[in-house]
Amino acid sequence: MINKTINKQKLVSIIIRTRNEEDWIDTCLEAIEYQTYKNKEIIIVDNFSKDETLKKLKNYNVKIIKIKKFLPGKALNLGIKKSKGEFIVCLSAHCIPKDVKWLESLVLPLSKKNKTLAVYGRQEPYAYSSALDKRDLLTTFGLDKKIQKKDPFFHNANSAFLRNTWKKFPFDEKVTNVEDRIWGKILIDNKFQIQYEPKASVYHWHGINHSQDASRAESIIKILENQSNFFSYQSNKILSNKKKGVAIIPIKGEDTKNYKDLELTLDLIKTIKNIKNIFVSTDDKNICDYVTKKGFKAIFRPKILSNKFTDIFDVAKYSVNKEFNSIKDANFVALFQIDYPYRNKGIIDNMISSYIKKNHNSLVAAKIEKRAFEVFKSKKTKKHINYQNLIPKSLKEDKLIILLTGLCTIINLNDLLNDSWRYKDINYYEVNDFSSVKLDSKG
Repeated sequence: MINKTINKQKLVSIIIRTRNEEDWIDTCLEAIEYQTYKNKEIIIVDNFSKDETLKKLKNYNVKIIKIKKFLPGKALNLGIKKSKGEFIVCLSAHCIPKDVKWLESLVLPLSKKNKTLAVYGRQEPYAYSSALDKRDLLTTFGLDKKIQKKDPFFHNANSAFLRNTWKKFPFDEKVTNVEDRIWGKILIDNKFQIQYEPKASVYHWHGINHSQDASRAESIIKILENQSNFFSYQSNKILSNKKKGVAIIPIKGEDTKNYKDLELTLDLIKTIKNIKNIFVSTDDKNICDYVTKKGFKAIFRPKILSNKFTDIFDVAKYSVNKEFNSIKDANFVALFQIDYPYRNKGIIDNMISSYIKKNHNSLVAAKIEKRAFEVFKSKKTKKHINYQNLIPKSLKEDKLIILLTGLCTIINLNDLLNDSWRYKDINYYEVNDFSSVKLDSKG
């Protein structure tokens, strides 16, 4: 039962953005009309619909605002400016409230005195929604209420917040997508909470990822990549020395037959003036003892960081967190595996210099291949080639970039800690054939 203490005298302003929504607008507005929460107004922000949407809106008590150049955050801000309610609700024109208690359930958490400043409700598919959209909605919007203190996920197809919150944190008016996710991140960064309330449920015919639209996904990722630390719960650290970094050498004990390659790697790295600390991260206590006797710092890592699904970046992140107090003034982490014994100091110096001067987020050693090559996706693929593989390399337009991660990878310390490097462009530095020779040791 809905809490009777909710103040039903407070006005709720429902903002609905429309463009050619003639198929849905009647059903949407009728479902709103039947709500038990009666003190409400409806603001329509229309992007010059060309179908029957505007004609149908004449049958309802709504305020219509036109917006010519549509951007999602800009449209919401415009609608809210023209509204009067203390509670603001955002609803997609093709989202249909499931029952008459939808609005009560959505605004109830906002009437309590706590750090919850925004609420979003459940979205359920229709029977005729595509399988992709059903999977999308059912796996994203579950049955359990949750309070988000670190997770910035928020969805404006079915959401509510206080006007005073919006005054302090208006929506970004420049982005073309995910204005809600960016807004949610701002709340979380300011130590506020977001609540997911499954009782405030709507039907939504398409999924939040629009049937896996690749171009839309690419657009969204580009927007989020430009938001500081969006993909992580971990705050950025203060980087005080742009020119100094730390080196991490990841080693699996089971793959290390002798310490000769480790010695070569350590001897080279200690000559690099921009490296202030060297750490060997391993799952083997014998290697830890050997490294310590040599005067270097060893980090003993758990075996779970040596399974086949773990990459050296996970190892590096664990290692940095373990030793953060001693490296917190560094700007970057340089990763070296011991199976590149022919790397030379000049390459490492040049890579660090390039990283600093060009302000890269990451920089990876790479070998460029223009000889005939073919890429096969799986072992089951029939390995046939055609005449194009025989074109002289001087005439080939395509080139194969082979990233030599273990030879040397330089990555911004913050980007490593908050995993944002995974969503940013990776820069590469070309090395010659001899330097790229790799032995069969592993990290």
